[in-house]
Amino acid sequence: MKITCVKGSPRINGNSSHLADYFLKNFDGPENEIKTFNLNQLNYMGCQGCRKCLTDAEKCIINDDLQEVLEAVRKSDILVLASGVYYGELTSQTKGFIDRTYSFNVPDFTTNPNPSRLESGKRLVMILAQGHPDENMFNDIFTRYEYFFQRKGFSKNYLIRACGVLNKEDIVSKKDILKQADDIAEDILKKEI
Repeated sequence: MKITCVKGSPRINGNSSHLADYFLKNFDGPENEIKTFNLNQLNYMGCQGCRKCLTDAEKCIINDDLQEVLEAVRKSDILVLASGVYYGELTSQTKGFIDRTYSFNVPDFTTNPNPSRLESGKRLVMILAQGHPDENMFNDIFTRYEYFFQRKGFSKNYLIRACGVLNKEDIVSKKDILKQADDIAEDILKKEI
């Protein structure tokens, strides 16, 4: 199984990153290939709205560090997308990456019943870590972005969300969230057998 992990927090050892690493430990083994990218360490820009990916090319034409990430996602079975929640939204690093996945659309994606260039059946595991402890706050992030990923062929999607994790490694004490991560990994692995 090919897994691409995209970490969108500028805090390399922050809670979303720690939770992503914890989740990925379930996939240790020679049968799985895991690639991890820390967006904040890459040199890239957001989508420029040039639409060249829909007219002149089969992929994004911006030649920067995100090309390798997009290609890894294209080849992956699972995308693990981890982000902190900043001002009620994904980090700007994560949003910039998501905007560039626009290039996965076919030219007539608005009317085509198969709007994606990606193979169908991919899975998304979105990991969100927010400092605010109220689970009702910002609880629409996953559903908004899941819509776009579903249109790109991600048919089975999961959310691992930790609230009240403001300080570094607060996630370690959230045993229920860690168990949820293990349960989701187990569900994915069962479907591979």
